[in-house]
Amino acid sequence: MKVIIADSNDIVRVGLRSILASDSIVDIVGEAVSSEQFLDQLKSLEVDVALLDYTAPGFSIDVIPKALNINKRLKIVAITPEQNPSVILDALKSGVMSYIKKDCDIPEIIASVRETAGGNKFFCGQILDSIRRSSIDVEHLDSEKFSCEPVLLSERELEIIKYIAEGNTNSQIADILCLSPHTVTTHRKNIMAKLGTKNTAGIVMYAVKANLVSPNKFLFTREQ
Repeated sequence: MKVIIADSNDIVRVGLRSILASDSIVDIVGEAVSSEQFLDQLKSLEVDVALLDYTAPGFSIDVIPKALNINKRLKIVAITPEQNPSVILDALKSGVMSYIKKDCDIPEIIASVRETAGGNKFFCGQILDSIRRSSIDVEHLDSEKFSCEPVLLSERELEIIKYIAEGNTNSQIADILCLSPHTVTTHRKNIMAKLGTKNTAGIVMYAVKANLVSPNKFLFTREQ
């Protein structure tokens, strides 16, 4: 399999190159220290798997959909330091297939490249635990809806997000805002579509990230 290592840190690239060199079926065809160099190499090289830290200096999450647009067969393994669930979710939605951490064991790093090249998703134990705790459904992420543009929410939608994150049901929100339950349900569906999430956990994560609520205030409740 032909692999590119994309990371601006020299030591990280040397380490990953050394690890992957121990696998006889891996052929490292390129190394990139920036988004621009990574995209340029994809235009001229045949690549199966990219081992990418999109959080490293010189890179951004925008490079993921751009890379997949250049090489539609490319499979991306994100390898980053610790990230919060919302950042992992954004990466998965943008097209990352597998996700591991930089402090993973050597066998996990090799396995991530092998499994991803074979068309299988691979998550290290710590990332998988974060995904499960955040109720992220990796099998039903709509990557076509990913956009680098900011999410535009109305004042009413922001209000409803806040009340959802505080644990209120649709009926309770309707009473608070003097709206019909049907209207709140419609707003909720629109909010989930804009945020690209399929559950309440995704709305809560956005509310916390956007400072609409304090992390110690939200409650997960069943939708009614």
